Amino acid sequence: MIQSMTGFGKHVIQLPTKKITVELKSLNSKSLDLNARMPSAYREKELELRKTIATSLNRGKVDFGLYVEYTGDETSAEVNQMAIKSYMKQLRSIADGDDLRLLEMALRMPDALQTEREEIDEDEYNSIQQALGQALNEINDFRSEEGRALEQDFTKRITNLQGLLEQVEKMDPARQTDVRERLERAVSEIKAEVDANRFEQELIYYLEKYDITEEKVRLANHLTYFINTLKSDDSNGKKLGFISQEIGREINTIGSKANYAPMQQLVVQMKDELEKIKEQMLNVL
Repeated sequence: MIQSMTGFGKHVIQLPTKKITVELKSLNSKSLDLNARMPSAYREKELELRKTIATSLNRGKVDFGLYVEYTGDETSAEVNQMAIKSYMKQLRSIADGDDLRLLEMALRMPDALQTEREEIDEDEYNSIQQALGQALNEINDFRSEEGRALEQDFTKRITNLQGLLEQVEKMDPARQTDVRERLERAVSEIKAEVDANRFEQELIYYLEKYDITEEKVRLANHLTYFINTLKSDDSNGKKLGFISQEIGREINTIGSKANYAPMQQLVVQMKDELEKIKEQMLNVL
């Protein structure tokens, strides 16, 4: 079963003094492109968290966010009194102003707040790992649901291609007759004697050049292979993409050999269906 690369997962944990939110978003990408946002105090665990995400998601442009909101009396930031007093003194020497106004200005200055580096508690980190696991489950469920919708669309498009191929097969005898009649008519309009045996040999050679039997057989096989791969356990976007390329190659060859307007119209419809498959294929994991 296929999965989409589009997904979203979120899990929130409430600790005694803080609320931690783990959030994952993913879009399509040729490889894994992981962007992580987290407070500096948690950066020491970034590589480990990245490894966990990469193992689960494989591919996609992934945004990982770890957000911490303090809900208790505990805080990691303190007012830097020495710096603020120095700023207020310097500001007072430049311009007159009341202390409240000067304090507001000083608080906006660099280093007005000092943050103490906090150590990550082991129990807290275990909770974060569990939250990440829950978020990964959610995003994978989301991807699977999107994958089921893509699978239905692919099945519909392949069925349409199989129907168009059947029309091509039914039309082929009429196409060959039309090509033969046009050649015979063109030769009959030439005011010169033509060796009948030589003409027949050339006609057979010409018709063989425009024969599409092999292309029809290969295209039918590729369409069946696409459906079988779509339903297999090892189905993935890259493999289906390769099969799509082979399907496109056979359709193009049929179009170049057709030399018959009604069949070329069918080829245009086949290309349209295949293009819709390729557009959706960009989002398959």
